[in-house]
Amino acid sequence: MKNEILSRIQKKFPLVAKPFEAIAQELDMSEEEVLSILQKEKSDGIIRQTSAIFDTKRLGYSSSLVALKMAPELIDSAVEIINSHPGISHNYERNHEFNIWFTLGVPPTSELGLDKTVALIAKLTHAQEYIMLPTLKLFKINVKLNTTGKDEKKEKVKKVVHKEIELTQLHRDIIRLAQYDIDMVSEPFAKIVEEVGTDYETFFSILQELQEAGIMRRFASILNHRKAGFNANAMVVWDIDEEKGEEIGADAAAFSVVSHCYLRPKYPNWPYNLFTMVHAKTTEESSQIIEEMAKEIPNKSYMPLYSSREFKKVRIEYFTPASEEWEKQYK
Repeated sequence: MKNEILSRIQKKFPLVAKPFEAIAQELDMSEEEVLSILQKEKSDGIIRQTSAIFDTKRLGYSSSLVALKMAPELIDSAVEIINSHPGISHNYERNHEFNIWFTLGVPPTSELGLDKTVALIAKLTHAQEYIMLPTLKLFKINVKLNTTGKDEKKEKVKKVVHKEIELTQLHRDIIRLAQYDIDMVSEPFAKIVEEVGTDYETFFSILQELQEAGIMRRFASILNHRKAGFNANAMVVWDIDEEKGEEIGADAAAFSVVSHCYLRPKYPNWPYNLFTMVHAKTTEESSQIIEEMAKEIPNKSYMPLYSSREFKKVRIEYFTPASEEWEKQYK
């Protein structure tokens, strides 16, 4: 039953005053049983965070995946510099000559902007070389580990149509608070509702509005891959025909094991333009999955990049002055 609950909270977290009671009713359990299981999974580090997941770009931020080529002896000092930027959400060492991979988002108020921030980080870390790999097309971003073993091989990926809205101060206040991890208690949203000075009906209607606008991707729990038993997490990069990029990307995104799927630019020193994240329990399982995918994804070549070390994995904190304060150090 634990795995059923973990699967449920990754896919669609109930946006109601008592979400764990709603899950309990679905699974014919008591709210106390559900909470007891989730509190243990949280204390054991299986559940990393449960919160709203926002679209960085829809909030006006500029972002990119960045790869650095670092001398091995400089990696530790480089990581300290990279991780000091509050816009760094993910930072890994991977098995390639471009060995440091991070994602960076800078707010619309940034004086440096994205390109100059990356150039500054490359200079500060003494990177030998770097490449910026911004998203050209997003096909899928939906991390849900197959904890039950029952997921189908393929799944439908919904095409998101954004509805334009104007963000009010109430929207911003809710975004600012809903981005943080909730407590595993009967009414986890009570503190946010009280701090914002609204009611449940308004709070949930604004979350729904933010989701319809594509500003909030979803509200869900994210698991710690390794602690949940998924130890082989590969970023698989593919060299595909650019003219057929959208068609091939959509096919790749349909694989249930793929949590992220993006089209990114190619460079003379980087021929891969399709990026897919694949999560498996073992390297053998991962290799088998990737081989099966390669039979169905038309490609010139592909390469799995495994993370050997995780240096940072957090959510960017929106609507805080942290990025501006970081930039002030280098004026």
